[in-house]
Amino acid sequence: MTTSQPLRCAGLFRRLVGFDTTSRNSNLELIEFVRDYLAGHDIEARLVHDESGRKANLYATIGPADKPGIALSGHTDVVPVDGQSWSREPFDLSEADGRLYGRGACDMKGFIAVALAFVPEFAGAPLDTPIHLSFSYDEEVGCIGVRRLLADLEGLAVRPAACIVGEPTGMRVVRGHKGKLALTCRVRGRACHSSLIHQGANAVETAAEAVTFLKRLAQRTRDEGPYDSDFDPPYSSLQTGRIEGGIAVNIVPEACCFDVELRNLPGDNPNRMLDALRAFADETLLPELRERAPEATFEIEILSRYPGLATDEDAEIVRLAKSLAGANNTAMVSFGSEAGLFQQAGIPAVLCGPGHIEQAHKPDEFVAFEQMARCEAFMARLVKRVRAA
Repeated sequence: MTTSQPLRCAGLFRRLVGFDTTSRNSNLELIEFVRDYLAGHDIEARLVHDESGRKANLYATIGPADKPGIALSGHTDVVPVDGQSWSREPFDLSEADGRLYGRGACDMKGFIAVALAFVPEFAGAPLDTPIHLSFSYDEEVGCIGVRRLLADLEGLAVRPAACIVGEPTGMRVVRGHKGKLALTCRVRGRACHSSLIHQGANAVETAAEAVTFLKRLAQRTRDEGPYDSDFDPPYSSLQTGRIEGGIAVNIVPEACCFDVELRNLPGDNPNRMLDALRAFADETLLPELRERAPEATFEIEILSRYPGLATDEDAEIVRLAKSLAGANNTAMVSFGSEAGLFQQAGIPAVLCGPGHIEQAHKPDEFVAFEQMARCEAFMARLVKRVRAA
């Protein structure tokens, strides 16, 4: 690092970014590095692996094990760099013009690095309130790993009392975010020569009708609500992101597939859209298809889903996070996180971490040095709050 006042977390940050933990890859090298680092401070880490054994969550407690504490949570996976035009090596943290560049620098290895950098202070003095470290896999592809971690915590005598998820919020305290439901829909009709369309059942046209139905549903939600002005946009959003079907212009297409994403307000049940689509397929689309192709199908598969977050303004974790961040206000965001799953498991949660979501997932992803310094100040205040008097 070239800054005159180096970050406390600099070495750890560089190591973490150096692990290529793209979601398709194993994260074990990073997790084992963190496990060994914690062991060097006499802290035992609990690893919760996936079915393949190639990935793992890490959970550790610093301080008294017989009472609930504050969880510092982050995901270890990052999005791919494939097809992006980087001007620097994505898995080698670099600094220029007050910015720290690298894949995951913003989302969200910076927060994890800061949490780890303060382990010596957490471990070096008696704590009145324990600190739990919770690092997961595969958040970027549907918040997969944290579900297994939370299920594992159910078997422990003591669970966290609250959670701070270090997603990039510009160090604002975020107490709410939207949920997400992602679907893939597969339509199967019957192929035939295009001159004999009466003998076939066109899967592409049926899929197009479904996409149009969803577009109208999205427009109705936009125009009629429900609304929450704390979010941008202030309504649940719905869009078709991919569609694929057909072989040639002179063949009635037998198959078509399309993907849909809903980002719902915390108070808006995502099953409202799902049930509407299923009813439209069963009552309108399939009967017409099956008049010409009795074997026709319309299948809906849930790719991923996670709940929204809605933590009360006067919740203890909100008050704590605001005091640590030096903030008077809270915010809501439209992107999602693991925090809703913590809340669903009975662990109140907020988001607060360095960087801005606009800087994530892009080529030359970065986090400002100033943001990392603010995160370190946040963590230093937390050390003082949880130490025994």
